[in-house]
Amino acid sequence: MIRSVSLTPDGIDAARYPFTIPAIRSLTTLELHPQVTLFAGENGSGKSTLIEAIAVAAGFNAEGGSRNMRVATRESHSTLHEHLRLVRDARPQSDGWFLRSESFYNLATYVEQLGEVSGYGDVPLHEQSHGESFLTLALERFWGKGLYILDEPEAALSVRGQLALMRRMHELCVEGSQFVVSTHSPVLLAYPDARIYVLGDDGIVETPYRETEQYELTRLFLDDRERFLHHLLSE
Repeated sequence: MIRSVSLTPDGIDAARYPFTIPAIRSLTTLELHPQVTLFAGENGSGKSTLIEAIAVAAGFNAEGGSRNMRVATRESHSTLHEHLRLVRDARPQSDGWFLRSESFYNLATYVEQLGEVSGYGDVPLHEQSHGESFLTLALERFWGKGLYILDEPEAALSVRGQLALMRRMHELCVEGSQFVVSTHSPVLLAYPDARIYVLGDDGIVETPYRETEQYELTRLFLDDRERFLHHLLSE
């Protein structure tokens, strides 16, 4: 499990990606919650870049999967992982998984080619909908006492699916697991007592749930949809 993530400045070229991203450039040390840490922020804020680098630094394949999987279709990850230092805690870890939404199709194909059946349910992943396969992974393959790093898992999930994922996260955390998640979802950001970091032009700021933009915009929309849309669509 991961106690903290630090950026080591040696050899960094501030003029090159990903260090041109304000939040990445300002990274020093982030203390992670022992159960659930959530990264939020606008598109391009660096949250997926950061979570991908944490996963690679923790020993996972850049395209996702368990530590034993080595799917390689197109190398697209940054060099950020080379400059990260992870401080571990003493909890035993017997499982782990990196879920990267954009490469999950390739991962499902790899699992199918290997003939893997244990932990993936009775129906092949490619014969399920995108959301169903995501939930199958969490419900059937996440075995507990593990480090689970998820990059925007809500991309494939309905609201009901997001709630089901949250329930599964809770069950696994009770058993000693840790989740590190990047998300746009106001539902997942509501996970009780999670540590939320918002990435933006001001760096990386720990932020209470009700002060996140995801919560605030969703609340404004639901409180008065007509008024919200009137201002949004007016000339």
